[in-house]
Amino acid sequence: MPQARRKTPFSGKAKKQQLQAKKNKTLLLSTSSGTSTCEVVSVNYQPRNRGGRGDSNRYALKFYRETDEDLFLKKEDAAKALNPVPEKELEVDPTDFFPSDLSFPKRPAWDFSMSPAQLDAQEQRYFKNYVDQLQASEHWKDISYFELNLETWRQLWRVLEMCDVLLLIVDVRYAGMMFPPSLYHYVVTDQKKNMIVVLNKIDLVPASVVAAWHDHLTTTCPGLRVVYFTSCPGYNLRGASSDKAGLQVRRRKGRQQMCVEGATKILEACKDIVGSDVDLSSWDKKIKEEAEIETEDDEQTEVGETILEKADTSFYTHERYKNGVLTIGCVGQPNVGKSSLMNAIMGRKVVSVSKTPGHTKHFQTIFLTPQVRLCDCPGLVFPSKVPRPIQILMGSYPIAQLREPYTTIRYLAERLDLPKLLRMDHPENDDVWSPRDICDGWAKKRGYLTAKAARLDTYRAANSLLRMALDGKICLWLRPPGFAERKDHFETCPEVKYVKWVQALTSSADKQDTPVTSSSENDDSNGSEAEESGDDDDDDDVGVAKNRFMALLDE
Repeated sequence: MPQARRKTPFSGKAKKQQLQAKKNKTLLLSTSSGTSTCEVVSVNYQPRNRGGRGDSNRYALKFYRETDEDLFLKKEDAAKALNPVPEKELEVDPTDFFPSDLSFPKRPAWDFSMSPAQLDAQEQRYFKNYVDQLQASEHWKDISYFELNLETWRQLWRVLEMCDVLLLIVDVRYAGMMFPPSLYHYVVTDQKKNMIVVLNKIDLVPASVVAAWHDHLTTTCPGLRVVYFTSCPGYNLRGASSDKAGLQVRRRKGRQQMCVEGATKILEACKDIVGSDVDLSSWDKKIKEEAEIETEDDEQTEVGETILEKADTSFYTHERYKNGVLTIGCVGQPNVGKSSLMNAIMGRKVVSVSKTPGHTKHFQTIFLTPQVRLCDCPGLVFPSKVPRPIQILMGSYPIAQLREPYTTIRYLAERLDLPKLLRMDHPENDDVWSPRDICDGWAKKRGYLTAKAARLDTYRAANSLLRMALDGKICLWLRPPGFAERKDHFETCPEVKYVKWVQALTSSADKQDTPVTSSSENDDSNGSEAEESGDDDDDDDVGVAKNRFMALLDE
């Protein structure tokens, strides 16, 4: 048996220096002009491996850092009054944030005669030229945070090469800002593959908004399949879904069931794509077997195949449905719920989950069944014009790394009535609120005080509010273009019934005329959980339908 490594002294001073170095870890890259430098911050560095094997920071998120001058102006703006925006401005068009000439880096051409060193040098050179071209473009002043780590983009390239079907997971609250059209055109038009968009976290948004995003995406992107998903269906939650003021509250049960409704929708989309080329009966059987099995939420994680030891310069020649196996690639931005979705599809915890963006740092494969393989890609922030406050609210940038939170608090407070929602008083008994007043009022209510002077801890309060928004307790959702004019249509369209079925929610009016209901043996036992609906716009009595997806198969 090998001996353990000998312990070495490690003082408190050395630990302090280590933490400070981790916090201030930065890298300088030259701009295309060569006359100035842009500071790049690595925001999720991890402790180095003492054994010296592998690089735990190879896939660290890297973003350009704002200048001190910009930071000063934003802090000055935090004292100015809020200007509430009309509901119409909550409608967003994806093409406004992803111009047609703003694409993502794609793997340069290669051949089998190239050595790994040659391929690595070529990709390094290509990526540097790509970033230089962005800096020289007219979009540069409007581009927000995007991934600057080549190693992470290599993971995407490998997943795109291997997969037969690409699963793009987006948070339905910000669906239009998480769907890069360039990725759709590259996968569907250039690679001739199929793409499925998964609208995740639908329990946080009214069903009419989910149906509207489904209509918008399928209309603007021919051949795109859109399905719904939530890892928190009604039967995995307990208690009310919101408090009296309207704050969202989701309390998970200790024992969880497989999210069968969402998994079924993904299975149906894959069946429609592969036809008879791949036998998916084993996946269908797995869903039936896992439907009634309850598992502990804190069960040990089963980790799939990972690639960690060296730079991934390997190349892969795609062969459609190789050996009768369907390969599904899972791609999305950080914190969008890719790992939670994979765990929910598997029916057990196979991927580690964290609220920290960039927690999944390497490509990994997991066999769902002998005929279905899932490939999980690290979260990627694509180049876009998405405003930075939105990127922070949707979890693309770590909240703990923010140097100035007030701009994001302003964006949130101008679209939601935070004082009413949080039931707090103005810290100075005034009628006019500013972003700093919002933070001070929350700090006063929660008792957040600085350690030495016992002043209101504004930064801690801002951090708390942003985390509540990220978790969905303070719930802001954006609408597709034209939603206000067609709101009545989306609230009554048939698609709403399927959204509620995936949420494991059914209304009493729907029980007589739709197949997406529970079996009759459970109708009496679930009436007491009627208040667990996540749809605030639905005035009907809502009940939680305990999952019996066999009722669907009987239709």
